[in-house]
Amino acid sequence: MTKLQGAVVKEQGITFAIVIVKQHILQSQSESQQTARAFSSYFPGLPLILMAQNSSGTPTYWGRKDIVNFLANLDISQIPWKEYTFN
Repeated sequence: MTKLQGAVVKEQGITFAIVIVKQHILQSQSESQQTARAFSSYFPGLPLILMAQNSSGTPTYWGRKDIVNFLANLDISQIPWKEYTFN
């Protein structure tokens, strides 16, 4: 069983998924791509964004540039986070 923290967001006609990951993943392009591929099977057909927070809680996003730019202007509390469980 896999548990992850994330959100499915529909904004401006685009539905996409966000998954919370550890910060070190976003520091490596290859690890980000590998992680996104792994999680994309849980959200088929949706663009997948990875999000990590630094020690002060500031989020960093990785993924499709237009969505990342949109999220960068949102407060993290506006995202409908939930825990997903997959078998």
